[in-house]
Amino acid sequence: MYRLGVAGVWLYRVTLGALFPTTCKYEPSCSQYAIDALRKKGLLHGGLLAGWRLLRCNPWSRGGFDPVR
Repeated sequence: MYRLGVAGVWLYRVTLGALFPTTCKYEPSCSQYAIDALRKKGLLHGGLLAGWRLLRCNPWSRGGFDPVR
């Protein structure tokens, strides 16, 4: 089931993600984090982790190394 989420992230990467420059403050990038979270935690929990990461990715965050735990 998580493969649907991974496919969605890849679809974003080749469509909308290709239009914007790579400016993620975090390592790994937000889309790679989403893929890792979906693979490790499943569709529901991984999706929630990816959404939380996107909310934290803002101009006022420090960024840095933030792997899926």
